[in-house]
Amino acid sequence: MSISIESVKAALSQVIDPNTGKDLVSSKSAKNIRLDGADVMLDVELGYPAKSQLDTIRKATIAAIRAVEGAGNVSVNVHAKIIAHTAQRGVKLMPNVKNIIAVASGKGGVGKSTTAVNLALALAAEGAMVGILDADIYGPSQPMMMGINGRPETVDGKTMEPLENHGLQVSSIGFMIDPDEPMVWRGPIVTQALQQLLEQTNWRDLDYLIVDMPPGTGDVQLTLSQKVPVTGAVIVTTPQDIALLDARKGLKMFEKVGIPILGIVENMSTHICSNCGHAEPVFGHGGGERMCAEYGVEFLGALPLTMSIREQTDSGKPTVVADPDGQIATIYKTIARKVAVKVAEKAKDMSSKFPSIVIKND
Repeated sequence: MSISIESVKAALSQVIDPNTGKDLVSSKSAKNIRLDGADVMLDVELGYPAKSQLDTIRKATIAAIRAVEGAGNVSVNVHAKIIAHTAQRGVKLMPNVKNIIAVASGKGGVGKSTTAVNLALALAAEGAMVGILDADIYGPSQPMMMGINGRPETVDGKTMEPLENHGLQVSSIGFMIDPDEPMVWRGPIVTQALQQLLEQTNWRDLDYLIVDMPPGTGDVQLTLSQKVPVTGAVIVTTPQDIALLDARKGLKMFEKVGIPILGIVENMSTHICSNCGHAEPVFGHGGGERMCAEYGVEFLGALPLTMSIREQTDSGKPTVVADPDGQIATIYKTIARKVAVKVAEKAKDMSSKFPSIVIKND
């Protein structure tokens, strides 16, 4: 019995992508199915970066097709293709930046910047081109966390080059001021500084730009929602009731301005004793999951309160690069894939396809 395209598709419809939970046919991931006698060739195109997952998906696909009667050699090319997705209504996408993800919290001290930098590094580890913008003008922490010293260079006197380390492009007000110098600025100057950092940095072909937001729901958040094309937001909280109270405000703010919530990360979920390994929920238990259930958003993952996360980030080598194969880096990578899958499920941006209409009075 000779093999057919239909029998190959039937086999592919039984292969489930472990990251999306969908089969390769209904998700339109299987492309360019070709037959050469009994030999089968095809591409599997993922909409999210998944370097660590490619081999697993390839093997599962090959095994499914080989089980089809009449199948000869099977050749499967699995790759990721990240595209630009829609942002909030009325805001045009930025050149050279496909997707902007805001990492926010209602209050300070919940580990938002630590989560943002490890999320960015995890996406890069999975094969994406990633940048991080430090939008916390009053308390920039990314220069220290990324282990970067120095000032940005400018070629034309109008724009600046992002500084780089650990494979990330980074822009922060912290590169331009003395570390001990306080930013005694009023709101309008802060929002102007944010826009300049964002628009005057020469980002180079980014799949994702992670924006490390300041805590709260003030001027910077409003500017971001009105003038910056944000694909989605990740809310960081701790299980503590007071942190959840503020996280709810942050979530509601993004809902009001039409920015979708990609999910919630619960930080400092349990304290793990460095001597005996005993785990204790010092800030409470299950608060992040309850909040997700209440608002119908995805629970992206929980991170423990451990000394290593703090030590590694303070030293300029965050966990994902300091211990890439460790348990905590694995959690960050899982969260990053979930975020990227949520972005991939959003509508494709078509604004660049439409011509600009200019009305002139001649």
